Amino acid sequence: MRIFIALDIDDGIRQRIARFVEGVSGFAPDARWVRPESLHVTLKFIGERSEAAVEEIKHELGGIRANAVELQFRGYGFFPSAKAPRVFWIGIEAGPPLASLAAAIDERMATLGILKEEHAFSPHLTLARGKGGSGSPKWRKEDGPNPGFQRLQEKLAAIPAPEFGTMTAREFFLYQSKLSPKGSKYTKLVGFALK
Repeated sequence: MRIFIALDIDDGIRQRIARFVEGVSGFAPDARWVRPESLHVTLKFIGERSEAAVEEIKHELGGIRANAVELQFRGYGFFPSAKAPRVFWIGIEAGPPLASLAAAIDERMATLGILKEEHAFSPHLTLARGKGGSGSPKWRKEDGPNPGFQRLQEKLAAIPAPEFGTMTAREFFLYQSKLSPKGSKYTKLVGFALK
């Protein structure tokens, strides 16, 4: 079972992002755009695990005590950089509670032998991936200018930075990801309350 841990986003924010994507996706027609119903804030990607391992993960996640998290969705950017874009994303501003939650999850998963994150937590919502490119934010030797995102970058430079709203996340989820030719389908397996 392929799994990850994430926050869901409010429907109002999801709808504003969907309208934004409708307005700009034509400027990068070769990119693979994320379906609005699939948007989430990834806290930790785990990958393939057995049913027994998933039960252990659920148990560990149930022991996390963390506060509700306020998130503001605004602005945008590209991974690994604007000069070598492979991934187009929306920015997320959040205070220390979000980084603390991600760190607590990382610590709990490490007790199960799941590797800790190499880089500092950088919250974002992925909107599009360049054709044939990896979704990883890390720089790769084959990265360079991407004409597939050039028109989108020109369009975005001519408009004000988008604002999508603020929400408070009161729970986080363990998700299952099923890959298909039409893209990944995400299913919430279990939720964990934040106080």
